[in-house]
Amino acid sequence: MSSPLYERIYDLVRRIPAGKAATYGQIAFLLGMDRGARTVGFAMAACRDPSVPCHRVVNRFGGTCPAFDVWEKDTQKKLLLAEGVRFDEEGRVDLSVSGWDGT
Repeated sequence: MSSPLYERIYDLVRRIPAGKAATYGQIAFLLGMDRGARTVGFAMAACRDPSVPCHRVVNRFGGTCPAFDVWEKDTQKKLLLAEGVRFDEEGRVDLSVSGWDGT
């Protein structure tokens, strides 16, 4: 069982629609957690609930996380591409197009 804080994070991440991505810092900001991006990252790493779309959370530059690459390279990127998330020429999520506005 996860902590109440992690549950709040997971509840918000579940609201990110397919085809959109949010940053760790954005999730922290929306939850009123000043400087809480790392905590969001820890929550994503600890999550074992398949109803939480952890793959929709990226770093502040739109970069994906190699922690998803347990079985295959670029797993997070492939999951996001399958949902229609746009990437820039440097291989990062184009947050200006595919960023979630938090609503």
